[in-house]
Amino acid sequence: MDMYSDVLIIGTGVAGLYSALNISSDLSVIILSKSKASECDTYLAQGGISKALNEEDKKLFVLDTLKAGHFKNNKKSVEILANESIENISNLSNLGVKFDIKNNTFDYTREGAHSVNRIVHSSDKTGKAVFDALFFNVLNKKNIELIESTCIFDLITENNHCFGAVGIHNSEVYNFHSKVTILACGGIGGIFKNSTNQKTLTADGISIAVKNHIELKDINYIQFHPTALYEENLLNRNFLISESVRGEGAKLLNINNKRFVNELLPRDVVANAIYKEEFKSKSNYVYLDLSSMDGNFIKNRFPLIYNGCMERGIDITKEKIPVTPVQHYFMGGIKVDFNGKTSMNNLYATGEISNTGVHGANRLASNSLLEGLVFSRRASKNINSTISNILPKDIKTKFTFETALNEIHNNKRIAIETFKTALGGKKNELVTL
Repeated sequence: MDMYSDVLIIGTGVAGLYSALNISSDLSVIILSKSKASECDTYLAQGGISKALNEEDKKLFVLDTLKAGHFKNNKKSVEILANESIENISNLSNLGVKFDIKNNTFDYTREGAHSVNRIVHSSDKTGKAVFDALFFNVLNKKNIELIESTCIFDLITENNHCFGAVGIHNSEVYNFHSKVTILACGGIGGIFKNSTNQKTLTADGISIAVKNHIELKDINYIQFHPTALYEENLLNRNFLISESVRGEGAKLLNINNKRFVNELLPRDVVANAIYKEEFKSKSNYVYLDLSSMDGNFIKNRFPLIYNGCMERGIDITKEKIPVTPVQHYFMGGIKVDFNGKTSMNNLYATGEISNTGVHGANRLASNSLLEGLVFSRRASKNINSTISNILPKDIKTKFTFETALNEIHNNKRIAIETFKTALGGKKNELVTL
């Protein structure tokens, strides 16, 4: 089966949907989702989105991001992130995202390693609010077609030029032909035993890049979030307890109810402190204590977390939450320039699968959705201005359904082996085939 578009976008998180909305309306766009469109990490994001407060705050925002990333960041990328943050948050508001407001302005909150309160949010369901608004707008654009339940396993290429991708949809192999392709296929958590990510996120973009000799960068930069709910015999993804809970005053305590770390230090520092405390106390978790907060405030500010914990038998207005670090975010990825261009012609990457250099060795809290917004928009604007110079090529692949399934299985093997090598001593964190 063959389908044709000017632009093919693989992924339906913030980067995929926002890039589609910023593609010129006179270009045809196909967006593909591996499962349901909402089964993306954007939908799960709780805390919020970083935003420079004003022109004066931009330099401090850049410095906070560089410090959190251990100065392994690309400073120019960080400056782009800060400089374009205000405009992109304004765009989200215009697209229908309802951010929490206080005294006629954003109800800014703070998370770890931020010097000031500069995070906008929609209670603790910011990702869902963003996804719902973008998804609604995508469905109402006549030039965009969205197709769910499509597993992409390879690109259509010739002489280091990308002309689309090949995948399985409804048990048939499809060639998705395009002038330009955007990889916005998310993170890598599905290949880890413990992760806050959707289980469908199995590093497909990385395995596709490896197979096609597309340049990668810093794939050993993997973030473990300090506070996921500890549950025994977990079968699905870990339930995240947002950093914004600590931003509002929650404290971390060991099993002897002693505080042991500044909760608002960078994520890797807090996660390592928790690991050490668990090792010292021979425990599988520490506690997050919300007792300094009023019960009604907790229910209104963190309804998702409150209800999620109640479903698991924990009333966070009265009880401490057992938490432990788990895999959360991928700072490395497919190397791209400031406009999302990869080392392969006609191929872009944006969102978590890309490496813009923004995060360095450790992501500053709430910079993930912002990166997806800023750099997907830059990619789309670049495509709008250059696509007329690209000549399409109708290349047919020869995969059968059986060989396609083998490729999908092989992609997971490639991803696991790639990260085993990159992680070295932490390879036991990975799943096995």
